Amino acid sequence: MRLPLLGLMLLGLVCGSAMAAPAGDKHGRHTDRPSHVQLGPRPFFLVDDMADSPLKNQLKQCAQRGQFTPRDWSIGHRGAALQFPEHTVESYTAAARMGAGIVECDVTFTKDKELVCRHAQNDLHTTTNILVTPLAAKCTKPFVPATLDATGKVVTPATAECRTSDITLAEFKTLRGKMDASNNAARTPAEYLGGTANFRTDLYSGPSSGTLMTHAESIELFKRLGVKMTPELKSASVTMPFDGFTQDAYAQKMIDEYKRAGVPPRHVFPQSFNINDVVYWVRNEAAFGKQAVYLDDANTVADLPGYNELAGYKSMGINIWAPPLFALMATDAAGKIVPSQAARDAKAAGLGLITWSLERAGILADGNNGFYYQTVDSALTSEGEMLRVLDVLAKDVGVMGVFSDWPATTTFYANCAGLR
Repeated sequence: MRLPLLGLMLLGLVCGSAMAAPAGDKHGRHTDRPSHVQLGPRPFFLVDDMADSPLKNQLKQCAQRGQFTPRDWSIGHRGAALQFPEHTVESYTAAARMGAGIVECDVTFTKDKELVCRHAQNDLHTTTNILVTPLAAKCTKPFVPATLDATGKVVTPATAECRTSDITLAEFKTLRGKMDASNNAARTPAEYLGGTANFRTDLYSGPSSGTLMTHAESIELFKRLGVKMTPELKSASVTMPFDGFTQDAYAQKMIDEYKRAGVPPRHVFPQSFNINDVVYWVRNEAAFGKQAVYLDDANTVADLPGYNELAGYKSMGINIWAPPLFALMATDAAGKIVPSQAARDAKAAGLGLITWSLERAGILADGNNGFYYQTVDSALTSEGEMLRVLDVLAKDVGVMGVFSDWPATTTFYANCAGLR
């Protein structure tokens, strides 16, 4: 049953949500979490771009409020990766300034088995400047230029592979982050660093930004910013155990860094696509494990689990399932966006839901929105439809939170809907 937006606002103010308590310091120490946040023009552009509807009218009225506050429903995916190099100080800070109540550090490890924030163990060649530094000599696969025909068409693409496990932590810290991209027509390492998608920007990828972080440093930054934390334990590109470092030791080390930093377990939502990691936390770190998030890597609807499998997750002690956006939505005979069968099955199984990732598919109005919106593509005819997607996810599906590459959008909606 759909509640009017005003009713949801009042309900949210009274009751909050499962991720409700704002991330504050229990000892009353100062943090940099703003009482009001900087949304910028994008959420309001999206409202203006919506087709006329009661939802648009409600959101326009909300837009006139003028002051918005951080919300845990708004999760910074890799920080604010639409415009800032992901998993950097600058990206994380931007996400907090846009009101993300929870921010993500993807966790992997270096050659000396220190934990760092990177989306993948083997992405340094696309997310940092490593190929134009002396450390390029240590990469698993050195840069190989593209082969082009006489017309300039790519015959064989440029390639490279550089892993965090190729270098030590001290070496990792000398690198600078950049937008995740590569130029497959590159003839030089410098050219390979290009290729940023046209809906993103390189404005914040200069030599004075892109500050890389260890996992422990991200924890201290997040504490100062007053946000909760959702670390994702990434699959290793190396064979595990790595120099005696087992998968369980890896999963434990991530949790130990929160314990060492004195972070309350209720402020941490550990994630993994590997169900064994999640079960490890459930069994060995119960306080953290009770809100551990099992990420689903389904590529199509056919890949999604059915009710029995979802109920099996719950019986294993997993409480939160996090599939991609498309998994939780479908369209009905009238072309209206509605909850998917998987969404209904997950709720029936007693699972909480988080989904990923908004602001990652480029332009919606072009009618070819790919992976994230594959089940509802026909219903999306403008950029403003992004807010209708959030409305369905919040009110009909009942998600606990939404990852976004530009958290201003999810923060705006959460404020308007009274979601905490």
